[in-house]
Amino acid sequence: MRHSKSRLEALSDGVFAFAATLLVVSLEVPNSFELLKQNMSGFLGFGISFFVLVMLWRTHYNFFRRHDLIDNWVIALNMILLFVILFFIYPMKFLINLSTRQGNIRIRAEEFSELFMMYGLGFVAVFLVLSLMYFYVGKKKHRLKNCRELNFYGRHFMIFVVTGIISIILAKLNVGLRFGLPGFAYGLIGPLAFLHGKYWGEDVKASAL
Repeated sequence: MRHSKSRLEALSDGVFAFAATLLVVSLEVPNSFELLKQNMSGFLGFGISFFVLVMLWRTHYNFFRRHDLIDNWVIALNMILLFVILFFIYPMKFLINLSTRQGNIRIRAEEFSELFMMYGLGFVAVFLVLSLMYFYVGKKKHRLKNCRELNFYGRHFMIFVVTGIISIILAKLNVGLRFGLPGFAYGLIGPLAFLHGKYWGEDVKASAL
């Protein structure tokens, strides 16, 4: 029995749409101008969070454009990915609001470390599942021409996983926490992805995300 790719994508889009509603500052229209100004104070954090969510949707979209394999494992991994994305958006938005000084947020030093670890766990979970999805499909499609491309993206997103783990370790050990070093650790993604693309990119026609 063939699985329906369109229904799986429709369900996934619905979950992403639900995640977007969770980012909204308020679902109700403010009844005073003062309340409107308070809600608008968190718009910058919402905008950045929404942009990150859109990039995650695009990454998810590209995964299903690169192959046509839909089986029980792909469905299961996709459901896990959607679940961890819903978990990830909460610490993501809180950290973005804190970084942009939106919403008058207060946090203690010890909570700052836990926040970075919570964000890192969500980040690692999202890209670990995505990487496993690519590796699984690449293994099943080992006889196809785009096998190398699928494995390329599997390794590419493992770079995200490694940087997330580094950030978690820094936060756990309180290394550079005062200066936000666990957050700057994600800057390693750029050069590592560049080196990976330079070394392995010749084997595929697509470029890294």
